[in-house]
Amino acid sequence: MVKDNLILNWILNSNINKNSYTFSMKNLKNALLLKQLYQLKQLGYKYTSVTIFKEDEPDLTLPNTIETLKKQAHECHLCQLSKSRNKVVFGEGSETAIVMIVGDAPSNSDDSSGKVFTGRSGELLTKMIENVLGLKRQEVYISNVLKCRALDTQSPSPAFAHTCHPYLLKQIDLIKPKIIIAFGELAYQYLTGDDSSLTETRGTVYEKEGYKVIPTYHPNYLLRNPSVKKEVFEDLKKVKVLLETR
Repeated sequence: MVKDNLILNWILNSNINKNSYTFSMKNLKNALLLKQLYQLKQLGYKYTSVTIFKEDEPDLTLPNTIETLKKQAHECHLCQLSKSRNKVVFGEGSETAIVMIVGDAPSNSDDSSGKVFTGRSGELLTKMIENVLGLKRQEVYISNVLKCRALDTQSPSPAFAHTCHPYLLKQIDLIKPKIIIAFGELAYQYLTGDDSSLTETRGTVYEKEGYKVIPTYHPNYLLRNPSVKKEVFEDLKKVKVLLETR
């Protein structure tokens, strides 16, 4: 079983294009197939080249509604975070939002409540949305790259992010936002495929097919470093201008 887990971790940590939905789905499919093999092994089957039985290949496409996608995410057990989480933090907000906010990973308070961006970080985010963007929190859609609390919130394993990545891409596909604010370096990198640091990229407008990505510092970072509030304010003003000139 230890060897099997090493193989699974190798697949999840493989060097794929973070911005490729196709590779992300193939990554998820490989993990699901390996999980089925482990279950068969535990039932007594041995690996063999002989076909013991044949069945139709399972449909591994993700659901086409937010509600069913959320249900599938809540039933996900593809990585170790499923063992340590209290609740899946899928996301919330308007399913027709023009602005989507993507953070890195759920906080401890998010993990306890199942809600996204709670606690002091959530309060600060709400003020940013209302006071700078001129929107109500319920008018935007908010999510994270990771749907479960990371064991090491400072540097979540790429394996965990790769596993969750198809869920995030599907959320974007269903919500169809025009602007995505990436709060944090992990969020920016997985949304764009660009490995540049946030200090180099914050405030820039990254053009994607159908929407724009603007990265800035995470509210948690602001709480620890109040001196960068001015930079974040300037970044959000760019979002405000884009909203006004649509």
